[in-house]
Amino acid sequence: MNRFCSIFSQLLQLFSRIEFHQAVKATKAERHARGFTSWGQFVAMLFCQLGRAHSLREITGGLRSCEGKLKHLGITAPSHSTLAYANEHRPWELYQLVFLQLLQRCQSQVQGKKKFRFKNKLRSLDSSIIDPSVTLFDWAKFRRTKGAIKLHLLLDHDGYLPSFAWITEGKMSDVKIAQHLRFDPGTIVAYDRGYTDYALFAQWTAQGVFFVTRMKDNAIYEVVGERDIPQNSHILKDELIQLTGPRAEEKCPYPLRLVTVYDPKTDKTIEFLTNNMDLGATTIAAIFKDRWQIETFFKALKQNLKIKTFVGTSANAVKIQVWTALIAILILRYLQLLSKFSWSLSNLVALLRMNLFTHRDLWGWLDQPFEIPPVPYEPEQLSFNLA
Repeated sequence: MNRFCSIFSQLLQLFSRIEFHQAVKATKAERHARGFTSWGQFVAMLFCQLGRAHSLREITGGLRSCEGKLKHLGITAPSHSTLAYANEHRPWELYQLVFLQLLQRCQSQVQGKKKFRFKNKLRSLDSSIIDPSVTLFDWAKFRRTKGAIKLHLLLDHDGYLPSFAWITEGKMSDVKIAQHLRFDPGTIVAYDRGYTDYALFAQWTAQGVFFVTRMKDNAIYEVVGERDIPQNSHILKDELIQLTGPRAEEKCPYPLRLVTVYDPKTDKTIEFLTNNMDLGATTIAAIFKDRWQIETFFKALKQNLKIKTFVGTSANAVKIQVWTALIAILILRYLQLLSKFSWSLSNLVALLRMNLFTHRDLWGWLDQPFEIPPVPYEPEQLSFNLA
């Protein structure tokens, strides 16, 4: 007698069905639904990510082959046409709400775990291009012979969790996304030169939001002051500057700080631009170095989850699949935070895929994945001689 349901079912228990149905109502996802529920669609798309299914037929076939093990999930395996229709017509905003619900649960596990000593919230902002076929994804035209989807991501450095995402066409400017962001005063945002905008510098400075970025090579400025540099470090200069390029001073009238650092690994000097006047120069350099975690996140997302090829061609279906991938990586990060075993993300994804429908305690398996599970005690039935 199995004491546990499948590992896949235990993963789905991380999602409150009450909150899920509230999200369904909020997005009107089942307004014209007949039979196939939004929960069934969500289970199928999550199986696509964790089970590494490559097509709609693989998703439905994989679920149908485990039909007897799906009863405890409260669904039946859909046909591939039913799933395709749901992905094309049901709103992707439902998956965005589910992502935010799970994010709150993950954030509760990383409170107080910070790399830096300062109390400021640290976030990184970046984008990554996904290249679909322009003949199939004509809505995502990037160039004449190339299609592109751009995933804009905001990474919270407390636990390195994705705090929000935007999915746009490849032509969308990074700066336009940054201009619509709102941060609490005191937040530090690290980003690369693609988000450089002098008016944005002034807007965030006025709001009490700090930024750390790289200085553009063609920037024109005037040095208005110098600060002491720490000894025995790779800091070469710590200067106060005023932007003086065409209309630059009009767009950003605030003085900024330029920190010049020598990188012995590449034998190059790097200039970091910031509006934070309180943190040390070495801390400013360390903040931008930690921004590399968002690059690592994009790499892990593309290598371990299904995000480079798609099971649907419409914009709605693509966004559903990307948001499901983000939900899946939140699940994996949550399991890493709670596990006593030192999982790498790639190993966790691979072994989880092999054990999705194994009937075993999820948390016991996470802590001791290579141990043989104990055999449950089954008392022998007494027999009576009725002859």
